[in-house]
Amino acid sequence: MAKLVILTESLAGRTHELNVDRTTIGRVEDNAFQIAEQSISSHHCEVYLRGGDVVVKDLNSTNGTFINDEKITEGVLKPGQTLRLGHVELRLEIDTTGASAPSAVPSAPPTKKSTKAIQSGVKLSDLESSGERALASKAFSKKRNQVGIYFWVGAVVVGLIIVGLLIYALHLAK
Repeated sequence: MAKLVILTESLAGRTHELNVDRTTIGRVEDNAFQIAEQSISSHHCEVYLRGGDVVVKDLNSTNGTFINDEKITEGVLKPGQTLRLGHVELRLEIDTTGASAPSAVPSAPPTKKSTKAIQSGVKLSDLESSGERALASKAFSKKRNQVGIYFWVGAVVVGLIIVGLLIYALHLAK
């Protein structure tokens, strides 16, 4: 049976079996695998079986989806590889002892299993040595709120039209 195992210290040990065609992963409850962590998008990615491969597809997440530290929009995840969603790391594991192991996922040679905690924050030495570049490269950003920008632009345009009409009305009243 193929499963995703969370490696990140604060959520370590949580697993999700990939026993359906598609598994959505994200922060909100309507995902098949909910991971309530701020760096994960509401609907971050989906995992599905294609032939003998486990495929991961990013769902336009804010902080990206990475396989072995390489950013992907869609990629094949092999047993033992690390999948990173925001600040959370997971590993694909195949249980070859169970009789119900899916034939769609190939078994992999044994891999060294190490639990790796993700650091949060920035080391003082990083700040001293590389200044603001260290912060910019490690920082995650939120998506811009385009609706708010459009609202304020529209409000300014409507305000200018109203002022223009008032000036025109005062000019005719003279």
